[in-house]
Amino acid sequence: MIISVASGKGGTGKTTVATNLALSMDRTVQFLDCDVEEPNAHIFLKPQIEQRKSVGIPVPEVNEEKCTHCGKCQEICAFNAIAVIKNKVLIFPELCHGCGGCSLLCPEKAIREVDKEIGIIQIGKVGPIEFINGKLNVGEAMSPPLIRTVKKSIANGKIAIIDAPPGTSCPVIESIKNSDFCILVTESTPFGLNDLILAVEVVKKLEIPFGVIINRFDIGDDKVDLYCKENEIPILMLIPFDMEIASLYSRGIPMVQEKKEYTTKFLDMFKLIENLRQQKAKEK
Repeated sequence: MIISVASGKGGTGKTTVATNLALSMDRTVQFLDCDVEEPNAHIFLKPQIEQRKSVGIPVPEVNEEKCTHCGKCQEICAFNAIAVIKNKVLIFPELCHGCGGCSLLCPEKAIREVDKEIGIIQIGKVGPIEFINGKLNVGEAMSPPLIRTVKKSIANGKIAIIDAPPGTSCPVIESIKNSDFCILVTESTPFGLNDLILAVEVVKKLEIPFGVIINRFDIGDDKVDLYCKENEIPILMLIPFDMEIASLYSRGIPMVQEKKEYTTKFLDMFKLIENLRQQKAKEK
């Protein structure tokens, strides 16, 4: 079972939910930090990293001796990563998506692909949790290829918890697609509601069953709660504004380690997710 944890905006408590859910589980789980531009789950889980792997994408390299500057490669590139000028082919690796179309369609076979590192993945353990995260190199524009590599570690038959990036853009979609259930974490503010609505549209398009956690629910208004009820969206958990939780967070300590009652709350939420998933399966 793959459970992704996402949010329409940053700062809602997405990583807090994902890490505490993983620590609450009474069985072996996989934790995948797919927020590769700013991974921070390791701060709370403190895994022992056992393996690091370089991740790259194929980018074109032109053999100028074979090249006739016909411009076919420039025509096929939808991302403007190749420009053909007088007697010269310019490659912009930062824009390349590694699709390989230019090398396939080059009539002179003057283009070959070389590997360009975009980041690393790290694999480790913390108790029964198998930890995998990705770190995108500074300056890299595209994170989806690295996210796909992180997700290749998902094993059949195991529970995988994915900490997705914030927002609703391509990295989020790459992280949550093919999930069995998505937890959307929000806050009871106008911004929280606005971005929750956007996130709900995304998971509906992807046809992923989902529910909502409202974090710091007691310091805003009731509009998020009303939106969920009006749209028959399950509210999985309400987390109050708690100075003790905030203090623990600031020191990199998961709430379930000091506030044991939350272990039961997260386990109850997991059972609710299982029931909701079964209901959705029956409806299909």
